[in-house]
Amino acid sequence: MADRSLRGMRIGAQSLQSEDGVVFADRAEYTYRCETCGRDTVMTFSTEAELPETWECRHCGNSAVLLVDSKPVEVDRSGEKVARTHWDMLLERRTRAELEEILEERLQYLRARRGQQKIGA
Repeated sequence: MADRSLRGMRIGAQSLQSEDGVVFADRAEYTYRCETCGRDTVMTFSTEAELPETWECRHCGNSAVLLVDSKPVEVDRSGEKVARTHWDMLLERRTRAELEEILEERLQYLRARRGQQKIGA
């Protein structure tokens, strides 16, 4: 067992793996230009990777668009859903007049119930 011990080794500080036989993927640099601040961000991707059309700008955090032949790529936003609020979904099911009627009914119910409660209980 003494020949297999790791005495004197800093476990976790050094890797026991080597790079022998490792073949690195071909890489290429791609430029993204921020629409807000106008600065370029250069990213390195594998040549086989599917490139994202947008990337977060390193300088201001807004959306940067991929440049192909020094021209920005047209980003297809047709598949994006518009965020709907609870109010929007409610208006899909009921009209404003119906909502006002329901509100008035609930207010009358709550006012009547409040009048029936005992104080100090």
